[in-house]
Order: sequence, then C-alpha cells, then structure tokens
Amino acid sequence: MNKIVYFDNNATTRVAPEVRDVMLPFLGDLYGNPSSMHAFGGQVAKFVDRAREEVARFINADPEEIVFTSCATESDNTAIRGTADYYGKDLKVITTAVEHPAILQPVRRLKALGYETVELPVNEVGQIDLGQLEKEIVGWLGDAAGETHTALATAFGSSASPRQICGTGKRAVLVSIMWANNETGVIFPMEEIAAICQKHGAILHTDAVQVAGKIPVDVKKVPVDMLSMSGHKFHAPKGIGLFYMKKGTKLKPFMLGGHQEKVRRAGTENVPYIIGLSKACELARLGMAEEQAYLTKLRDKLEAGIVAACPNVRVNGDKAHRLPNTLNVSFEYIEGEAIAYHLSDLGICISTGSACASGSLDPSHVIRAMGVPFIAVHGSVRFSLSRYNTMEEVDYVLEKLPPVIKMLRDLSPFGPDSDPTTFK
Repeated sequence: MNKIVYFDNNATTRVAPEVRDVMLPFLGDLYGNPSSMHAFGGQVAKFVDRAREEVARFINADPEEIVFTSCATESDNTAIRGTADYYGKDLKVITTAVEHPAILQPVRRLKALGYETVELPVNEVGQIDLGQLEKEIVGWLGDAAGETHTALATAFGSSASPRQICGTGKRAVLVSIMWANNETGVIFPMEEIAAICQKHGAILHTDAVQVAGKIPVDVKKVPVDMLSMSGHKFHAPKGIGLFYMKKGTKLKPFMLGGHQEKVRRAGTENVPYIIGLSKACELARLGMAEEQAYLTKLRDKLEAGIVAACPNVRVNGDKAHRLPNTLNVSFEYIEGEAIAYHLSDLGICISTGSACASGSLDPSHVIRAMGVPFIAVHGSVRFSLSRYNTMEEVDYVLEKLPPVIKMLRDLSPFGPDSDPTTFK
C-alpha cells in the first residue's frame, strides 16, 4: 500500500515541519534544565518564557495564566479533580453526555465518591438546552447571586465578580463543557454558556482541544476560568498540552512533587515540546482564516459527494454550528468498523469515533446521546481533515468509498426491508 490518505486529524495530526525544526536545538546543545540556577539552564528558561508568551497570545491570555502539561487529558483532570479537591463535597459538577472520556471518567469517579454530578443530555443535532444548564446551576447555588454580589462588592470593591461566591465558603458549581465535540464537530455556544456561568457565579472549564487552530479562541471575549488544549491536535508533537487557569481560580494541584509552573504542575519542563507547541500556536494564529476557508471547501465537497453517491446515509450533528474540518456520517444497515477496515486496505484513514475509546465495539456514546436510530448508530464514521489534505484526496475517497458501502450492504443480512425487531 503506497498511497495514504489521512482523514483522521481529530485523533492526531502531522507535526508541521516548522515545528519540528524549532525543536531540534533543544534536543541537542540546549539541553539545560530551565529550573536550574546556573546560566546554562537559565538560557533555556528564557526560551520557555518566550514560548509561554506566544501560547498566551494564541488564546489572548496573560502568560502567567498558562500552565504547560503533558496533554489535554492531564489538563482536564487538573480542572475537575483539582477543583473537587479544593471545594470538597460542597461542589457540584455539571457536564454533558457527549464529552470526551477525559472529562466523563473523572466526573463519574467523583459521582462514585459521593459528589453531586449532572450529565446534560443533547438534542438530535448534539446541542444542550441552555435553560436546563441554568436550572442545574441555580438549583445548587440558589438564585441569590445578585445579592451575594452586592455583599462581595462591599467587601472586595465594585469590580468583584459573582464567581467570587465560590471563594466565600458557599457551595460551588463547576461547569465543564467542551468547546466543540471531537466526533461530530458540533460547536457549543460558549459565549452564552460563559454568560450563564458568570451570572450565577459558577466556575467554567472547557475542553477546547478540537477548536485549537480551527476557530479563534479568546478567553477575554469568552471568559472561561479554565481551558484545556493538546498540541498534537494542531500540528505540534504528542506529549505536550496547555492548561489555562484564569487569575484567581481556585484549585489544588493535580501533579505534585516540585515547584515548576509556579507550583501548579510539578515535573521538569518538557522544553523541546514546549517550544514546538509555541510554534504551532504561531502558525495557527497567522493562518487560521485561510485554513478555515480551505477546510470548509474540502469538507463540503466530501459531504456532498457521499450523500449523492451513497443511499441511506445521514449527516450527524449541527450543520450550522460545527468545525470546518469535521464530517460525521452514519451509513444505515452496516458497521462502521467494517467501513474503516476496508478503507484502511485502500490507504484511507478514518475513525468510528474517539481514538481514546476505539478499543470498544459499543456504538459511540456521542451518536447514541443524539438519538441516532439503531439502524444507523453502528454505521457511524468520522472524516476529519487538516491543512495538509488536498482536493485530490477527497476525490480519491469519493471514488473508493461508494463501492465499499455497496459491497458491505450486499453482504449484510439487514436492509430497508428487514424485520425491525432484528436490530433490537
């Protein structure tokens, strides 16, 4: 197999050559520990400081609000478990039913430990009910945020935020909602979510892994308290992530053992990868508008071609609010794993859902939560593109995919005329 068409970029991306090149000196002569007191390590620390500034610029944060981690999974656990450790059982955690396992598993662990948790359902296009979110917050904190704010303003000054309610010994709410879904590309209304959280004094964390480099992220325009990203999702290497922690946010460190990252995350800094992440942020920041338009063009052609060539197919997710690079479709009466397997033999790389959950043969929890019919839920696959993909590759997929779908349907005992009880 000589030809590889990689349409699984939501799982991981190719490292940009520019990123690789800036990392090399720190894998060679510039190997000093940036936490060391001597000048040899100190020179490396200056590069880390500049990298922190570039990463902060990428999301319009202050450099001191950036914590370097190993990946977004660590950042997510830091947000959820660190907040829970700080507030204890006075904390309620609200998330959604379609989150990545890096959110759902820590939240469910808290539930098993006796914490109050809620997983908000989604509708048929993968969106939550904002009214239900607000009701869940108010149900725990009460509807006295305005009165509390008045008291806090007296104590702290007129600029006191309603979120300071969480630092006064009162109950606290942590809302953790992904900015965009990794399987469907559905973008959640983060500005509205942030406004609801601010109004009632809830703490807001977002897993922003899939939006990194695809749509602008501005933590001042969308005032989240915590944010997670992973470098390998936008052309940095695997093994480096960022955790944004707004000034004043209260949590206990998840990683203990050293003074690094201002005692917010212990462990010797992964300097080459930090430098690589900063370069990836720079490339994404400078090329985002052009890349958005390009990826949208590729995705729309792929979608139109699949729908035209393959009967009994449905596009999953909110088509009006989704990432420009992501297409999730369900082929009725066949298995997504079989589709991915046969396309792999043709050099085409796609997925049936989250790479972190691909070891399971159960249908995607995201697609199930959206109420996709049983005849289609098992046939769901994801195509995710990057700036390194081409229109010629889209044409190749559109050439090879329809025969695979037809072959699998010809082999399947199921079909439009099958007894519906067969699928139960």
